[in-house]
Amino acid sequence: MGDLVIISVKVASPRKGVKKKDVHQAVVARTRSAHRRKDGSYIRFDDNAVILLEKEKLDPKAGRIFGPIPRELAEKGFQKIISLAPEVI
Repeated sequence: MGDLVIISVKVASPRKGVKKKDVHQAVVARTRSAHRRKDGSYIRFDDNAVILLEKEKLDPKAGRIFGPIPRELAEKGFQKIISLAPEVI
């Protein structure tokens, strides 16, 4: 979690800022596979999720974020994502 990835959009809703086949940078927000933290505990989520980022800056492209976000994103410097998140685990 917190890794930067290059993604291609496979499914997109009409009339949105993201189109099908677009290539974007994203940060991995949630994974179904267990992630081991430094204190030895494990964290896993019910789904896989990424957050799309702007091309020049590492700011989120969206104005809202749904679902919990792990605190590892704050440790990696994604403060704007943490401020938009409804819950930080």
